[in-house]
Amino acid sequence: MKTSSAKAKGRRLQQWVRDQLLSHRELSEGDVRSTSMGAGGVDVQLSPAAKALYPFSIECKSKASYAFYKDYEQAVANTEEGTEPVLVVKANNKRPVVIIDAEYFFKRW
Repeated sequence: MKTSSAKAKGRRLQQWVRDQLLSHRELSEGDVRSTSMGAGGVDVQLSPAAKALYPFSIECKSKASYAFYKDYEQAVANTEEGTEPVLVVKANNKRPVVIIDAEYFFKRW
């Protein structure tokens, strides 16, 4: 994949996250901003008003595949009725992270 294609793929994900944050809360377009590719810091910048609703520093990565998808599929297959699948992963010498469906997260948060 060409570098420009990879950056465009990442940019689309950042913009999708921005749009999700804006669509589910009473924020203006200036409250949530997708940064330019290659810029340092967070990928989605939040105003103080947005940070009050979403106290997160958002990093976006869009790659062909990740190893956790197979594990997440197992979590989905084992999901009990009325619950949402959540996968907790931890690598050696790393902090655990939680993986949850993005659309569910943005609708519920």
